[in-house]
Amino acid sequence: MRKTILIEAVAIGALTLLPGALARAQTADNAAPQEVVVTAQNLEDTLPEQLSQAGVKVDVVQGQAVRNGGYQDVAGALQALAPGLYILPKNGPFDYVNISLMGSRTEDVLWLVDGVRINNRLYSGTTRLDTMPSSIVDHLEVLDGGQALFYGTQAVAGAVNIVTKPFSSVPSGSGSLSGDSNNSRHIDFNYANGFRFGQLVFYGSQDRSTGYQAFRDQDYQPSASNRDRGYNVTTLGIKYGVDFTPQLRLDASYQRTDADLDYALPYRVARDVNSRKEDVGTLKLDYQALDNLAVFIKGYYHNWHTDYDTYYNDLATPGIIDVLYQDAFWGYKDHGVNALRRWDVSRGIQVYFGYDEQQYGGRDEVLVITQHNEETQAGFAQLRLTPELIPHLTLAADARYNSPSVGQEATIWNFSGLYQLPADLYLKGEAGTNFRLPDAEELFANDPQDERGDPNLKPERSTSANASFGGRFTLGDEKLHWELTGFMRNITDLIDYASFDAATGQSVLGNVPGTVRVRGAEAEMEISFADGLNGNANYTFNHARQDTGQQIDDIPQSLFKAGVDYHPVSRPFGATVTVNYVGEVSRAITPGGPEYSYGDYVTVDLSGRYFLDAQRHQTLNLSIRNLLDRQYGTPARGCQDVPTDGPYDCSSPYIYVNLGLPRTYALSYTYRFW
Repeated sequence: MRKTILIEAVAIGALTLLPGALARAQTADNAAPQEVVVTAQNLEDTLPEQLSQAGVKVDVVQGQAVRNGGYQDVAGALQALAPGLYILPKNGPFDYVNISLMGSRTEDVLWLVDGVRINNRLYSGTTRLDTMPSSIVDHLEVLDGGQALFYGTQAVAGAVNIVTKPFSSVPSGSGSLSGDSNNSRHIDFNYANGFRFGQLVFYGSQDRSTGYQAFRDQDYQPSASNRDRGYNVTTLGIKYGVDFTPQLRLDASYQRTDADLDYALPYRVARDVNSRKEDVGTLKLDYQALDNLAVFIKGYYHNWHTDYDTYYNDLATPGIIDVLYQDAFWGYKDHGVNALRRWDVSRGIQVYFGYDEQQYGGRDEVLVITQHNEETQAGFAQLRLTPELIPHLTLAADARYNSPSVGQEATIWNFSGLYQLPADLYLKGEAGTNFRLPDAEELFANDPQDERGDPNLKPERSTSANASFGGRFTLGDEKLHWELTGFMRNITDLIDYASFDAATGQSVLGNVPGTVRVRGAEAEMEISFADGLNGNANYTFNHARQDTGQQIDDIPQSLFKAGVDYHPVSRPFGATVTVNYVGEVSRAITPGGPEYSYGDYVTVDLSGRYFLDAQRHQTLNLSIRNLLDRQYGTPARGCQDVPTDGPYDCSSPYIYVNLGLPRTYALSYTYRFW
């Protein structure tokens, strides 16, 4: 009752508060990631900019860079363009991915769409990127380091915010058609305009592939009759915003995704498909009551529903299909309220404070997770000192208290700062504590043939710090930005497979004893010349070791990315090339088993665009992904064909490789109007 009264009181108080969002101009044709992008003047949308000014490392990938490169989904765009962020899709676009940011595991990165968390509530290692098309993107924000204060649990190593198409006060939009050599086709559209009674944005896309080879020839078993991986993803979104007064604005949004995704395997499979339906809705209120007081309130609803089919070819009786699962459900619902207030106490002193309430629950008929509902409440605050108080210096100190209904309470703290040195040099950094609450799989899984969770798991806790030294140099039309960063993180109570129950044949999840130590460094450089020539390069080194001295699975020891973009204003063409090198990576195929090394590969993407008219309304874009046709991917454990095996038996295991995207040619046509 007290919680309900608190939420209602905050909401009623906000009805008297924030400025309307400013329409954003269309992004210039520039493929170089920018440091910070301001999309509106409300508390949530400007939060990455504010955090950057207080010492947080923030990188932004512009939507135009994504479109120039011809990337089909968000995962592919981040794989090529985001500095320091390692992403390896399982089998190309619209599939599961492995992720590492500042030496992290996939579980340690929080994902958001327009500020709404979209992480899988059942499985923290399964991201939502498998149904996230690139065509909906305005820009991508990558926030490095612990970001749990404002964004919540799981932002241990950072957070990535996918910002969709923005509002506009004048007519703007585009439509595109494309196809590629992987039997894929794509169509998208978007439109934004301002009216007397508000602003409207709507967008949509469909991506479809009839299938492409997902494994090496030698990995296929005769029993695998479904040998090409395909997908069909449809996304529709709408936003509406209205300014009731110059100080009061209300925004509403809704996004729907329908998808059929093959889960490719090189053995036994006749059909293995996840059929997804997902709804994300938000209601956001901005109010600026006084010059020194602003409030933002957001309510959100997220429904993720999957029906899973798995049909195997019978090994003993060819032509017979064994139906393992048909319309087996796994999914979750997630909704909550977030309230944030900023108070300018006096000249040079600001205070941010807020309340976050999340309610979520789900079940899985495949991994045998019965229905469980959870609730998490959190209070957080930040004290910020700006250069108005101490010239050239910004400091921030903050804390967050989390109280979940399942598991232990947790409190984190954080300090960050930015100091502007002479000659356009700067020092910045942050240090603090982080935590990750166990997910439903880790708490409640009880698959008799696979694994068992532990309802008494402790949250993962870590202490982290990172520091950067950088500078900017300008000479006429030439600009140079460079930055050197060092980072560290110590993790205790790591959640992983901790034991094996011989009586039930289950791997048991638990808190692994000891400390995981992450150490690393990153170097970045961006340079721009006259007449539209930009270049960027970044290198990351990761040392993420357990007490045994073994590198953590699926974390690359090194990562290098570089890109050059040419976009002359006076000429009707442009071109982009990106290079991505991944160093050595290792993985234990079975818990406690031998490590298999992979990685150590280079991929090159090349694209060129031509504008068919002087106003640049019409564009042809030709892109070549994986130009060198490098074969790369992740190892996994499969089952060779043995006629005496049943559908769940595996008496003759072998190692196969999930292949990344092969060399792919794509041609697209885009018409823009504004």
